[in-house]
Amino acid sequence: MSVGRSDYTDHTVLLYDTESNHLSSTTVTNHDKTAKHIQVSAIPKSLKANDDCKLLILSSPTPREYLGKVKKIGGDICIALFQGQEKEKRTAVRYPVITVALINALVVDEQSYALQTPIRIELINISTSGIRFRAPYYSLVKDDVFKMNLIISNNKRIITAKVTNYIDNDSTSSSDYGCQLLGVE
Repeated sequence: MSVGRSDYTDHTVLLYDTESNHLSSTTVTNHDKTAKHIQVSAIPKSLKANDDCKLLILSSPTPREYLGKVKKIGGDICIALFQGQEKEKRTAVRYPVITVALINALVVDEQSYALQTPIRIELINISTSGIRFRAPYYSLVKDDVFKMNLIISNNKRIITAKVTNYIDNDSTSSSDYGCQLLGVE
């Protein structure tokens, strides 16, 4: 994890407790890069001053991951951004997030082709390098590149991703897709 150079104002942020349980999805209202802290539109009641948390900011071109500490600065509640979380064996930690999104285009030879009927998916988790979601059987195949609309906390992002693997779920007539994130707009 590292503190980025980008301004995260107006970006979606997913907040997690230290056990990686999803607490809320909100929007960054102010990013002080010098002090390395952000203000968000809403802090869950379960987070109090001096509590530790984890954050996944849906920034462009790829999401950024941070450890955070809730701080009261003046009359404002902020989250200080830190680096240095112990890494698990995966390259990027997966964070659960349950929301619905739409795949609205396939990308072939770097050209985007809109789908007449978007594919409705259920996002399962997200990391700085990928996403996992559930979709109807045979929606996509390995190496398909697609664009999807992801709306979290009234903040819309367009994500470009590539299917790296999938597992069919016989009992639900669906498949779970693992995808590499190629970009966030």
